[in-house]
Amino acid sequence: MNDMTHDSEALGAAEPADVNISQPQDHYAFLADIKVRLSVEVGSVSMTVSDIMDLREGSVVELDRQVDQLIDINVNGTLVARGEVVPVKNKFGVRIAEIVSNGMARARVERRT
Repeated sequence: MNDMTHDSEALGAAEPADVNISQPQDHYAFLADIKVRLSVEVGSVSMTVSDIMDLREGSVVELDRQVDQLIDINVNGTLVARGEVVPVKNKFGVRIAEIVSNGMARARVERRT
């Protein structure tokens, strides 16, 4: 018997002592405390360096998004939802209007007008 055969037989014979099969949601519980970066993109625009250098106080940069379009909500740079800007006390907030999931149905929330 060579070492490779011996090792594979030993691995096949080994049984885990205490395997606790829990509910699927329990498998992700350890992720709950991991911090990620949530960012909101109102719109974007491509500009030349010259155009950027010409910007002054009061300059207006037109973005590629319509006023009535939902804004993108990203987690670590990945689009996960869309929403709309809302006031929260004296700050901006974002109300989730649509969850984006690859290949799955989108959860939608009725938008306020």
